[in-house]
Amino acid sequence: MSIKVRYFASLKESLGRKEDVKAYTGDISIRELWLICVPEMPLTDNILAAINMEYADPDAIVNDGDEVAFFPPITGGRT
Repeated sequence: MSIKVRYFASLKESLGRKEDVKAYTGDISIRELWLICVPEMPLTDNILAAINMEYADPDAIVNDGDEVAFFPPITGGRT
């Protein structure tokens, strides 16, 4: 299975890369994928994840060919 993993905003800056491509066999959750790709940093509650551009729970299962994105919460807007 091949999974494209993308990092956005401050995550991209702190990791020093914008993406990884990981080969994996069997079922893998977003949380497990994070641990493989970013073992030096815990997956905290404020890091959001998406599978194929749709928000997903950290325990959601990733499928072959999926794109998983990680990014910090987006803030802003009008008050």
